[in-house]
Amino acid sequence: MSNFPKGFLIGAATAAHQVEGNNKNCDFWAMEQAGGLMFKEPSLDAVDHYNRYKEDVDLMAAAGLNAYRFSIEWARIEPQKGVFDAKEIKHYREVIEYCRSKGVEPMVTMHHFTSPKWLIEDGGWESEKTPDAFASYCAYVAKELGDVMEFVCTINEANMGLQITKIMKERTVDVQVGLSDSMGDGEAVMRDYMSKLSGVFSGINPREIHTFLSPRTERGDQLIFEAHEKARDAMKAVCPNLKVGITLSLYNYQSIEGGEENARQAQEEDFLHYLPYLQKDDFFGLQNYSRKIYGKDGIVPVKEGTEVTQMGYEYYPEALQGVIRQVHEHLKLPIYVTENGIATSDDSRRVEFIKRALAGVEACIADGIPVKGYMHWSLLDNFEWMLGYSMTFGLIAVDRTTQTRHPKESLKYLGKFS
Repeated sequence: MSNFPKGFLIGAATAAHQVEGNNKNCDFWAMEQAGGLMFKEPSLDAVDHYNRYKEDVDLMAAAGLNAYRFSIEWARIEPQKGVFDAKEIKHYREVIEYCRSKGVEPMVTMHHFTSPKWLIEDGGWESEKTPDAFASYCAYVAKELGDVMEFVCTINEANMGLQITKIMKERTVDVQVGLSDSMGDGEAVMRDYMSKLSGVFSGINPREIHTFLSPRTERGDQLIFEAHEKARDAMKAVCPNLKVGITLSLYNYQSIEGGEENARQAQEEDFLHYLPYLQKDDFFGLQNYSRKIYGKDGIVPVKEGTEVTQMGYEYYPEALQGVIRQVHEHLKLPIYVTENGIATSDDSRRVEFIKRALAGVEACIADGIPVKGYMHWSLLDNFEWMLGYSMTFGLIAVDRTTQTRHPKESLKYLGKFS
């Protein structure tokens, strides 16, 4: 069934906080437990992947998948500033080694949205100290696990802060991840949010609390990428053979007549202005879920009657091929699709999405574009941040009352491409 070259990685992805459960030392856990901070529900045990990872890796391997992208949780490794937890490092070593024992290549992400609570209280992602703190954590992990790692993504969707800032401007709602269109009046939400947030992080002025998913200043945007460069260099100093990259959230930027400059500007903001920071990377992690069409007045709304996902995105698997070509035009690095998927309760639409998305990947490879792997989001139905457990992205359903796994047809279908 597959026309992919030998060694092509076909797998699925997760993020620690969304699947592991009981990530008690991180900023998101603190905000969830405070209640009322626009979280539909707390993560709690999530889908207990921390304890059930072997079962989940077994399901991947049985279906034919040969790769797994997952994140190491900084707040577990360094629960207090400068204090590293050997037990947690041992856990992630066991995860990596188990993947390898099943013929599943691990692709490790060092930061996927959540941060240690102490980091936020120390200035968070607008602090000049954070790049060095992140590099120190990454160097420690490389020293302890570099012998079993090969592919490392430093930061997941490092451009997300500016995208959230744009969402705020578009919707006039100050939220941290901008996932819901139904949060009510923007000013009222903002006041309620700030009031509750003030009690979470040791009395810090809520306007000075900068989580990774807070709206980002221009300097904060630079700090994220300085953190990436410092972490990359620190890890490779310890383990020169590591392949290190970053992941960005990108749309397929399209235009109708009169919208060409708006589309070009969107690509500049989301991707092109980051190119100087990526030149020493070993690969690029591309994350895509849909397209944006621009006219002379800005984004063209999705036409009424168009199929959309649970997240409200246009159902458009062909976006992946488009954005791969747009990236390759400007960046001549190997490309790994580190996230691509769909939130839907109809798994047959997920199967069709995978079919059409991977047809686009094959077309890119046929044209000489160095796409080296595809990680579907997500392996499991999981905790979708502020929206709780209401979104179903997974190749595997989970009954959270028993944590029983129920593989979907899409898992089997994706495995046929490996």
